[in-house]
Amino acid sequence: MSKYQLSDEVLALLKDPQALIPAIAQDAQTKEVLMLAYVNQQALAQMIATGKATYWSRSRNEIWEKGATSGHTQKVVSISLDCDGDALLITVEQTGAACHTGDFTCFHEPVQLG
Repeated sequence: MSKYQLSDEVLALLKDPQALIPAIAQDAQTKEVLMLAYVNQQALAQMIATGKATYWSRSRNEIWEKGATSGHTQKVVSISLDCDGDALLITVEQTGAACHTGDFTCFHEPVQLG
């Protein structure tokens, strides 16, 4: 059992509290989209309690705090839930690169249209 738990009020806002929820991290100042990750109940509860961006790693099957090993941290400024209760927008103060490749944002590969 985790020491972090979501309040009943937050749980009531979630469409499916048992599901992984997509979480978009956005730079609080520039509004640039930095990355997409996922949260489960425990990760979201930890993020709310600590103010540190905390996600669920689908590849490692575990909770991870952004920057815990790299030093490229995200301090949470705000968390917003979408109208359907199934996606999050997290505004952050980014320190270092958001992307594991070393780029500031994960969205750095343009796709040509038409």
